[in-house]
Amino acid sequence: MSENKTVVEVHGCIVCARIFNILAVYTPGGKLVDCTVSSPGGHRVPDEQRPLVACDTHTAGEIEAAYNRWKSRKVEELGDEKDAE
Repeated sequence: MSENKTVVEVHGCIVCARIFNILAVYTPGGKLVDCTVSSPGGHRVPDEQRPLVACDTHTAGEIEAAYNRWKSRKVEELGDEKDAE
């Protein structure tokens, strides 16, 4: 049986792009199991697909707006991939 893989990744705040280190755990198939922000001043933004982070200084409204922009951009990318096929 394969074991989960733990990785240290660098991600930018979804609001302002400030850089944070994230400790992420993935299944052998590449699905995110869990993650935590290991740099000070940031916290995890819940998402089932990918580790996301935001600065502690941003308001909930700023984070929600940035998250919604991020989600809409991902939907557009999926549409572009289907058009290319």
